Amino acid sequence: MIDTGKSIAIGILTICTNLVLMLVKLWAGVLGNSSALVADGIESAADILVSLITWSGFTLSLRPADENHPFGHGKIEALTGVFSGVALIGAAAFISWQAIGELGNEQSSPEWFTLPVLIFVVIAKESLSRYMLGLGEISGSRAIEGDAWHHRSDAMTSGAAAIGICIALIGGPAYASADEWAALFACLIIVFNGWRIIHAAMHEALDGAVAPEIETEIRQHAHEVEGVAGIDKCLIRKSGIGYFVEIHVEVPGKTTVLVGHAIGHDVKEHLIETMPNLFDVVVHLEPVES
Repeated sequence: MIDTGKSIAIGILTICTNLVLMLVKLWAGVLGNSSALVADGIESAADILVSLITWSGFTLSLRPADENHPFGHGKIEALTGVFSGVALIGAAAFISWQAIGELGNEQSSPEWFTLPVLIFVVIAKESLSRYMLGLGEISGSRAIEGDAWHHRSDAMTSGAAAIGICIALIGGPAYASADEWAALFACLIIVFNGWRIIHAAMHEALDGAVAPEIETEIRQHAHEVEGVAGIDKCLIRKSGIGYFVEIHVEVPGKTTVLVGHAIGHDVKEHLIETMPNLFDVVVHLEPVES
């Protein structure tokens, strides 16, 4: 689980990386006669805004529960994930519009030094994307996953531009539109992943079912508590990077209220102790024949 301090540090790193790469792209694009690189730099400027909103939303989602929000602020994280997905699709639409507009124009070949610049950008962005995806998987954050795919989409469009520049440098001006076609193909992948992130974030915002292995793990740990005869229902909803659980525990029918209450308390303590990503556990007792 990521604390607020670490999330702020990672957010600052992301924004600074985007800022540096934006300046490098714009500089190389203007001097190197590469409209694709200039467009890539403009897209990186938009990524700075997206990262700022994404990490601000994620940090807010980590705030603890208060009087006005007894279940915490985790839903902000799902909403931020939706924003990231929409921004991805918007970026793909912008890149597609620009690429289609350039297809009909006569273009000159870019300078050779724009190629190593793009290769550097691809390596930097893909490395950052892989780190962020790993972080998103560990924390279960759709917002972090969305930001990771923004970095990967940037790497893909830069890679497409690099392929186009290679073809243009080898084949001459007649092949200068190759990077536009490659960019259009990359946009299809970006749109697909944008929709995937939106779908997953909306599923969480609407308290959709969680992964079956999470429920299985909760049931197993609850059954380890002494006095538990079985597990009936187990309802789980995701909120930010954690979960709220409502579990129906079966106990012998002759169990007294006092003993049953103690068993329920032990189940809650054991689950939260063994699974730190559980924000709260509500235990209901169900009597069964001994």
